[in-house]
Amino acid sequence: MTRVAILGTGMIGAVHRRAALLAGAEIVGVLASTPDRSDRIATAWGTAPIRSLRDLDALEADVVHVCSPNALHVEHTRAALDGGAHVICEKPLSVASDQAAALADHAAALADHAAALGRVATVPFVYRFHPLVREIRARALAGGFGAWQLLHGSYLQDWLLPSGATNWRVDAAQGGPSRTFADIGSHWCDLMEFVTGERIETVICEMTTTIPERPVPSGGAHAGERMRVDTEDAAAVLFRTRSGVLGSVTVSQVSAGRKNRLWFEFDGAEKSAVFDQENPETAWLGSEASDEIIRRTAGHGAPDARRLSTLPAGHPQGYAQCFEAFVDDTYAAVRGEHRDGLPTFADGVRSARIVDAVVESARTGTRVAVVDHRELIHA
Repeated sequence: MTRVAILGTGMIGAVHRRAALLAGAEIVGVLASTPDRSDRIATAWGTAPIRSLRDLDALEADVVHVCSPNALHVEHTRAALDGGAHVICEKPLSVASDQAAALADHAAALADHAAALGRVATVPFVYRFHPLVREIRARALAGGFGAWQLLHGSYLQDWLLPSGATNWRVDAAQGGPSRTFADIGSHWCDLMEFVTGERIETVICEMTTTIPERPVPSGGAHAGERMRVDTEDAAAVLFRTRSGVLGSVTVSQVSAGRKNRLWFEFDGAEKSAVFDQENPETAWLGSEASDEIIRRTAGHGAPDARRLSTLPAGHPQGYAQCFEAFVDDTYAAVRGEHRDGLPTFADGVRSARIVDAVVESARTGTRVAVVDHRELIHA
């Protein structure tokens, strides 16, 4: 049985716990924001409290899930790796310690550290695990869409629409210099590159902060106070891929009525594909002569689509099943099994490079290249 420790007990920490249990793991410890909260959550979860990172080694966990606030990811992941564990770390892998440091440098150092220790290290880009995403990808790999003509889409939410809404991610010191793009735009970009095989080469970005002040998220002595918001509420990105394909993505956390609408349309010379993760049981495929709706059906389609279809047709699958499949595939990798499409720290580094370029473009108003070495280069 896989022994698992979870660092971070917010909403996403609970999602990790559920997926770990469904994969047959034993939760051997949990770390929350304070020792008292660690005690309370441990009691509720029926496990041991972790009161500090010094306690982590004694647990001898096989896998540590890092679900803590972004600014703690490097510290928590290094402690887990050095303690002998494999790691699942929420993205971003790191936030820069200062604005002059590239996020990708920190992420790459963490990935190199995991590789040197021979650890499995993965990042929850879980939208890859929708069966119909795998079906579209398989058709793309087989050349069914022809040469890509245009890649576009959006990821829209409204959870920060009220001026009184706040969260630790609003503060760049805790969440990093980008909020909305780093938080959800990173998922869209990962999905686009995963499905199409294209790689973003240059970006032009505009960001906007529509609510300039929000309540201080920490409460306590600062309860009732408001803070200046230094992260974006929405962003629009125009990009070119390495093969020259034009693309765009719009992301927002202030779009009324949109809860978690990750939507893409990938247009090829022969066919186009549309997927909406809020309606993941169907996808639209179109050609010049016709169009069709395809449905997730267990037992049909590409091998990976079939593998990930765990419920019979007509019984909707969604985000929870994606997360469960991701965790199960990570644990399989720990056991030495290979399953296609598992997002690793290398994908986390790739995401950090794109975020770096987007932030730099928004700051300077210029086109910026996404590069695979230590410095951003203006195109």
